[in-house]
Amino acid sequence: QVQLVESGGGLVQAGGSRRLSCAASGRTFSSYDMGWFRQAPGKEREFVAAITWSGGVTAYGDFVKGRFTISSDNAKNTVYLQMNSLKPEDTGVYYCAAVRIATMSADYWGQGTQVTVSS
Repeated sequence: QVQLVESGGGLVQAGGSRRLSCAASGRTFSSYDMGWFRQAPGKEREFVAAITWSGGVTAYGDFVKGRFTISSDNAKNTVYLQMNSLKPEDTGVYYCAAVRIATMSADYWGQGTQVTVSS
């Protein structure tokens, strides 16, 4: 079992930055890679970024274009998503997930954290 708890969401102005955190726990969380997904109102959930716990492998969604950075802190069992140059279209619920980065399949999800970017 894996438990994931996101934090850091909120309201931010366009052009601003926000850092999301995902604390992982459970017996098997270290056997997974970690990912971030998001879902905007009326849209399907989409892939944002993923990372291995070693930090050696990262992957990003096409829309990120260098604006977001995923990182991990193994000592804290926490994964971060640093989001810069935020746009109103980045608004949505951001979910942390335990994934297999090779297939991008997610086995466990957090409850999500809302990010709202105002114009």
